[in-house]
Amino acid sequence: MRPGALNAASVRPGRAPRGREEAGARGAHWPRRRGPGQAGGRTWSERVRRRQRRRRGRRHGPGPAGTSRRLVGARAARPGPSQHAKPEKDGDKEEEERDLGSSPVSDAAAPCDLEGGPALSEPQPPSCAIFQMWPWTWDRQLPVSEMPLPQKKRWESMAKGLVLGALFTSFLLLLYSYAVPPLHTGLASARTPEGTAPCSPAPGEPETVTPANGSAAGCQPRRDIVFMKTHKTASSTLLNILFRFGQKHGLKFAFPNGRNDFDYPAFFARSLVQDYRPGACFNIICNHMRFHYEEVRGLVPPNATFITVLRDPARLFESSFHYFGSVVPFTWKLSSQDKLAEFLQDPDRYYDPNGYNAHYLRNLLFFDLGYDSGLDPGSPQVQEHILEVERRFHLVLLQEYFDESLVLLKDLLCWELEDVLYFKLNARRDPAGPRLSGELYRRATAWNVLDARLYRHFNASFWRKVEAFGRERMAREVAALRRANERMRRICIDGGRAVDAAAIQDSAMQPWQPLGAKSILGYNLKKSIGRRHAQLCRRMLTPEIQYLMDLGVNLWVTKLWKFIRDFLQW
Repeated sequence: MRPGALNAASVRPGRAPRGREEAGARGAHWPRRRGPGQAGGRTWSERVRRRQRRRRGRRHGPGPAGTSRRLVGARAARPGPSQHAKPEKDGDKEEEERDLGSSPVSDAAAPCDLEGGPALSEPQPPSCAIFQMWPWTWDRQLPVSEMPLPQKKRWESMAKGLVLGALFTSFLLLLYSYAVPPLHTGLASARTPEGTAPCSPAPGEPETVTPANGSAAGCQPRRDIVFMKTHKTASSTLLNILFRFGQKHGLKFAFPNGRNDFDYPAFFARSLVQDYRPGACFNIICNHMRFHYEEVRGLVPPNATFITVLRDPARLFESSFHYFGSVVPFTWKLSSQDKLAEFLQDPDRYYDPNGYNAHYLRNLLFFDLGYDSGLDPGSPQVQEHILEVERRFHLVLLQEYFDESLVLLKDLLCWELEDVLYFKLNARRDPAGPRLSGELYRRATAWNVLDARLYRHFNASFWRKVEAFGRERMAREVAALRRANERMRRICIDGGRAVDAAAIQDSAMQPWQPLGAKSILGYNLKKSIGRRHAQLCRRMLTPEIQYLMDLGVNLWVTKLWKFIRDFLQW
């Protein structure tokens, strides 16, 4: 038949040819009757039926009345005419018989309606559901009985899952090996080509010359500060104080690049500083590092103030064990519910000095300050290192006497009371069990004997500074600081206290949590705060990671690690 010619089967006496109007009732895209303009003079469903009959004839040969055995099951599963709303008229059935051959096919055995309109005009048998769910199978033109069974390929899905899991694990290992540098990086390898030459302040940049004692008449606020940030010593609270002071006065920070620390536990190198250029000079360095005095010294002016903070070694060990224990593999062998007590019963049995992250669980203060945490306690080097710390640092704060330490810091730096206001940040929720006491406390102190000697030395020097400052004056200054903190607590904090991580409403106030637990507390900022205090309140409550991002630090590694942790719900 020539394209465009009318098919005699589509015209019957006393009935006009069906055109676009009637075709639109059955489906605007594919009219049921062949007519001018349609490829091959047939509808889509008719061409599919014709190809299916040819395939069945080639595979099985003509069965009874021209049907195939493969189609019998499909026909038996289809409902009969009584289950459909619109049986075809006689004329339609005659046309179907001419299409199908010598043996007429009943309406119950009619193939699925594959017309492509937005809605089918007739209800479809259940066996046709797969064509409606997966329209891309139309091009393959397979009957329902020939569709592949997913159960037969379950092993393929399992294999794909294993391969993807192995690739993802390899990616995480590569990422972590990049993010965490080798533990024992030598001092020589950490030193940059510039040696220990001091920084060169830009022309016109003022150099603050301040008397050694901030209480001297006419002192000017010190703005060049190196804070050696130790672990689990309230150092995050002190970091927030330095962030606020530097932001208030437009000072230049030496920030890490990609992470929130200077590639800890590797030794600090000035090349790790974001946007570092040889001879660059900075006002404040305060992020986590393993201290390397010569490298740090070359980034700040000669009159910079060096400070750090210490904590009772037994209490620090307890906090570090709970916070970092999950990333120290040798602790995984501990089986009791109280792993800390089990470890302290026989620490030499479990501790591996060369183990991954082992530095977190012995003499952590000594390690952070750049010394060997495995030194023999009887070695003369121990006392030499302690005296070296005393020469290098202008003030060593104590976490147990934090308010008194801030009063001494305010006096040393010639700051205002507002500059040292604080809320306790990155604090751990009180454990359900008892804290270290009695025999366990003595064991923890003995296990961290180098830190214990360091702490005893600076505890004594701290109280000598308090005596020089004046006991009565110290009491007045501490009382004033606590009153100011209490006032800010009522102004800023919703509910007036720290809350669990799950109760924090603003993600910008959500502190970084240890792996496998959400034990670090945070705060909710009050909704209605006056304009005078709104900015100060938000800055005082902002955790370290979010504050670093506000200051424009590149934290792509930290952000990626957080995304992975959130995705895996670690």
